Amino acid sequence: MQTVISRELGEWAVAHRRYLHQHPELSGQEYQTHTYIKQHLEALGIAILDYQAPSVVGFLKGTDGSKTIALRADIDALPVQEEGEKSYLSKVPGVAHACGHDGHTAVLLAAAKWLSEHQGQVKPNVVFIFQSSEEREPSGAEALIKQGVLSNVDAVFGIHLWQPLAKGLIGVCHGPMMGACDEFKITITGKGGHGAMPHETVDPVYIASQVVGGLQSIVSRALNPMQSAVVTVGKVEEGSTFNIIPNEAVMLGTARSLTEETRQCVHKQMQRIVAGIPASFGAAGHMEYYWGTPAVVNDRQQSRYVEEVVKAVFGESVYAADMEPTMAAEDFAFYLSHCPGAFIFVGMGGEASAYSHHHPRFDIDEAVIPSAIELFVQLVLRFE
Repeated sequence: MQTVISRELGEWAVAHRRYLHQHPELSGQEYQTHTYIKQHLEALGIAILDYQAPSVVGFLKGTDGSKTIALRADIDALPVQEEGEKSYLSKVPGVAHACGHDGHTAVLLAAAKWLSEHQGQVKPNVVFIFQSSEEREPSGAEALIKQGVLSNVDAVFGIHLWQPLAKGLIGVCHGPMMGACDEFKITITGKGGHGAMPHETVDPVYIASQVVGGLQSIVSRALNPMQSAVVTVGKVEEGSTFNIIPNEAVMLGTARSLTEETRQCVHKQMQRIVAGIPASFGAAGHMEYYWGTPAVVNDRQQSRYVEEVVKAVFGESVYAADMEPTMAAEDFAFYLSHCPGAFIFVGMGGEASAYSHHHPRFDIDEAVIPSAIELFVQLVLRFE
């Protein structure tokens, strides 16, 4: 291993992570977190760029400065009541860092500390992006991009401490890595009546069940089997009691895909199903479709660069060569839509991180924090 990060810096990062974990803030409300990050960056001599709070963007000038690399961490928490017995539980009722963003923030702070203290070894300029509102719309990434955060940036990288990947592995996909995430609301309008006389009604409950089945046929019959997508109806609202057929049924759900072509195909097929199946029963179907976060698609040149760095720094066995994409979503996708770069998973699955992301008992394995810091630093030091 060709590492530069000290044990003391890892401990420094863990201490900051635990403080942030105890003081979580929801998307768009991370003003105390903003102040905390800003104060520490200023203490390190890192310039604070003028971007809208609660995001924080720092800048470190490189010795060469002909290239600029951006590193990103998300800073928001989730509306989750944390459970567990650890000493650093959230002090905010109903809010918790149940996804690991506290770890991401601490990792980037520690990387900024090392790079600022060894500025003479840093050739490219470095932009440190501490981003608000990853967990909800409107996306904090999209807002920063509109403000120009990627202007003159040559490559952007992000790290996710990832529970589904085994501890000790670091992985990146060469191309699509995480799914696009869209939401939909489907309303079926029929004709209500007595439950004992269904022939006098146009039953939206039954029709809704047929629409759900039709939606599932998109993946199995409308898409190329080599393409990946998910259409999930997560909520159905209909009726008021056991013997009344309602006038209306409403369904809420999500559609996921790994390419824009697949995403558009799924949407088109959904429109046909929602219009056609209800009409065949004499009812009306209406869909409201909310375009959300696009797919995370890594730039292949930059993802190969990540692979090279991981193998060179940590060894061949650390690189997760067979890692597959996931349909979970990430608004890092917006950065990759505007700038070459890569999103990277640092595995932490195991006994210390046994619960999935967003679970009330989720926790990161702090033992992987030094590796994540090392990866960020090495991506900067080796960037050409």
